Amino acid sequence: MPFNVVDDSNGFPRVLLSEPGGSSAEVLLYGGQVVSWKNERGEELLFKSAKALAKSPNANRGGISVSISQLGATGHVLQHGLVRQNLWSLDSSPLHLPSSGSQSSIDLIFQPVGEDLKTWPCSFELRLHVSLGPGRLKLIPSVRNTDNKSLSFTFGLRNYLSVSDISEVRIEGLETLDYLDLLLQRQRFTEQADAITFDGEVHRVYLSTPPKVAIIDHEKKRTFVLRKEGLPDTVLWNPWDKIPKAIPDFGVEDYKIMMLVDSAAFEKPIELKPHQEWKCCQEIVAVSSSYCSGQLDPQMVLHGLS
Repeated sequence: MPFNVVDDSNGFPRVLLSEPGGSSAEVLLYGGQVVSWKNERGEELLFKSAKALAKSPNANRGGISVSISQLGATGHVLQHGLVRQNLWSLDSSPLHLPSSGSQSSIDLIFQPVGEDLKTWPCSFELRLHVSLGPGRLKLIPSVRNTDNKSLSFTFGLRNYLSVSDISEVRIEGLETLDYLDLLLQRQRFTEQADAITFDGEVHRVYLSTPPKVAIIDHEKKRTFVLRKEGLPDTVLWNPWDKIPKAIPDFGVEDYKIMMLVDSAAFEKPIELKPHQEWKCCQEIVAVSSSYCSGQLDPQMVLHGLS
């Protein structure tokens, strides 16, 4: 199905995707960010901060965004927001994927130029394929090293999911795994819980995670199944009630209705030789769930959905 490119009230171009079943998505060309994904009933599935500044494309805290970072000589992350603070283009050489009459898709490309290359030591091309299907949203990013020297970077897809109440959310699929606690100087622990629930601030990187993770929303009786390839780690973040007071573009009560779940290559950077290419994939499926007393047929959710 075709897509539409429109300028919003502030002059920022965005791509509108829709499919016959009634679901829709919106992608900003500034930052290559998915800012909306609605199901067939028009319900928003992605979180967007109540304090996002409409006149600034940088302030869209929420949705799904791409993060690519390099480590400097001191070990600090460089240019964390490079691709999120620049205008992307429609890709004239999109991915050749099997077509489906029930899907709508868009291909974008970002290439650092000019001032970007003064702080980012290698040139590269970052492509992003976004496709919308019934109850599904798929992103396929790819990075090609266009330089004559090696490129090393970490990568993530930052997924701000809309939930009814964070205290009613549980995550299955990460149990027994090791994680780095970013609130405790990246100390390494092993998850002991049968499922992850939330009663305070959480910022963790789960390592070598399975290809499917389930985010179960008790109150909405909805489950997000996140499937990923090429992104071995999973990052969880919820700031709880104190941190938002110091974040200008985050509402004081927003923490209650959001969950950040990143698909990432965090612990081990991606290494690309000159002119080499790397690709990954993420698909989020939103399904109705029969969550009751902490049980959700995990075999069905984590293993039964293709």
